[in-house]
Amino acid sequence: MRIIVVAGGTGGHIFPAVAIINKIKEKEKDSEILYIGTTDRMEKDIIPKMGINFIGLEMSGLNRKNLFKNFSVCKKFINAINKSKEIIKEFKPDIVIGVGGYITAPVLYAAHSLKIKVLIHEQNSIPGLSNKFLGSFANTICVSLPGSVKLFDGNVVYTGNPRSEEIVEVKKVSKTTLGLVKDKKLVVMVMGSLGSVTMTKKIQEMIGGFKGKDYQVVIVTGKGYYDDYKDIEVPDNVKLVPFLDNFINILKDTDLIISRAGASTIAEITAIGLPAILVPSPYVTHNHQYMNAKELEDAGACTIVTEEDFSKDTIIKEIDNLLDNSDKYDKMRESSKKLGVLDSATRIYEEIRKLIG
Repeated sequence: MRIIVVAGGTGGHIFPAVAIINKIKEKEKDSEILYIGTTDRMEKDIIPKMGINFIGLEMSGLNRKNLFKNFSVCKKFINAINKSKEIIKEFKPDIVIGVGGYITAPVLYAAHSLKIKVLIHEQNSIPGLSNKFLGSFANTICVSLPGSVKLFDGNVVYTGNPRSEEIVEVKKVSKTTLGLVKDKKLVVMVMGSLGSVTMTKKIQEMIGGFKGKDYQVVIVTGKGYYDDYKDIEVPDNVKLVPFLDNFINILKDTDLIISRAGASTIAEITAIGLPAILVPSPYVTHNHQYMNAKELEDAGACTIVTEEDFSKDTIIKEIDNLLDNSDKYDKMRESSKKLGVLDSATRIYEEIRKLIG
């Protein structure tokens, strides 16, 4: 197969794209793959280091606050379409796959205009602007959450998030590697890989409330906010870390996670079957993190606490209610497991093969 994969902007788009690429390489080792991303986002560094052929295009997202700036965005969009057509004609792909981010719009539109098969994957419960635009051009639309199926027309397939299949293969690492006690429950609190300016003060205020609890807490502050905790008195059962390189490995020895509700997070916790208290970011487009979390809550797989309601008393009460109530906890774990799609990348690969024939 000859395949172009397009994704950019955030890890939530890039790593599912890489999971699809890895599955294709596993199934068909002779496949030729080209990755198209932006010239100024994280994919330009990540993808070449993985040994994947990469081409960057200049592209920007729409500016919702200053509409006049969108004239330059439109110019970039047209230029990106023209450049994409040149790349597609030269590479001659069997299919073009879009996995999210504004860079997908010009590339997949170009592919459609050249009558190349198009498949898109939507990670969130609410489609992003690019995928909503591309839905009418795609031959197949794969979605991560069952509730997204009704939001697209055409050939829509519930596949799950391809990242979850890779998570299944990750080996558990004991919490003792963090200097924690083996026979005490572990709660991990993380507000995105970079941390959160709005949540840091709220988390600081609750740290003292964990003193004397019969569980342990690891707080992943984000590298940019770790120094903000230097004057905070930290109880013996709480550990602060700026980042965890083996985050997924540790999650497999975790009893409860408190986190945002991005698409990658949803894939991770449902693949593991991990009970969760989700605090959706209110600063994302279409409030899609809340909708992601709502699908889990409706299935009994998490508890939602809004950022506004996030406080020492609220969170500690929720933790205690879950960890002290084995029936409620076990039901949440089972509900989370049921939402996990453990062969998601394989499902997407099979959809690709159907289109290529």
